[in-house]
Order: sequence, then C-alpha cells, then structure tokens
Amino acid sequence: MRLSTLRFAALALASALTLATASLASTNPRPPLSQVEEIDGPMLSVALAIEISDQCASIAPRNLKGLLLLNKLNGRARDLGYSKEEIDAYVNSADEKERMRALGETYVKSKGLDPEKTADLCTLGRTEIARNSPIGALLKEK
Repeated sequence: MRLSTLRFAALALASALTLATASLASTNPRPPLSQVEEIDGPMLSVALAIEISDQCASIAPRNLKGLLLLNKLNGRARDLGYSKEEIDAYVNSADEKERMRALGETYVKSKGLDPEKTADLCTLGRTEIARNSPIGALLKEK
C-alpha cells in the first residue's frame, strides 16, 4: 500500500494539532473530536478520497487541496481548544480508524455501490468529482 502525500499530510496534521495546550482539556471538557461534525465530517471526506485514490488507478488525490483542508481542520480544532494529545488520540486511534472505515463503507453502500469492488470505488470517485462534492474536490481524474 503506497503512502500518499495526503496520508502523510494527515499524519503531519495530527502532530501539529497536538501542539495545543493540554491544560485546557482538564478545565474545559469538550466532546471527543469524533463527535465534532465540523472536524469529523471533513475527515471522512479525506478518508474516502484517500481510499478512492489508492484503489482507483484512474483517479489521483488533489494533494494541495487535501493539505489545505487538513491545515484548516488543524486550526479549527486548536481554536476549539483541543490539545495535541486529544488530536493525536483521534487521528491515530485504531478504534477511530475502524469507525471511519465503517462510515466510509456505509457511505459507499448508500450510493448503491460495493466498497470492496475497485470498479465501484472508481465510479464513486468519478461521480464525486463531477458533483464537486467535498470528496470530489479532493480528487482528480488522471
């Protein structure tokens, strides 16, 4: 499995996000990032775009757009007061990755497609690109 620039950027974002102050976490309880739609929703788009571009040879990630989105999410999470540790836990958690995969598979199935079929992921990618959806904005046809 190749390590795309977008995936590397996601890991870099996690590291950068963790620079927020940890003391806020104990004095100002917040919901987990997985429950913050303005963070979690776009992260699902990133995850789907990565999966589509990894599986579909005719579709590539828009790396710059992905990096800009991840930086925006980083800034927003920091503005909301999340610490480095909280952000790292969200981005690196095996449970969160499994949850995100399940959400992605549910999304693909909701479009009448099979997430296990490369051809269906390519179809989804082309559809999302044509719609210029949040997922499609992170992809381009080669």
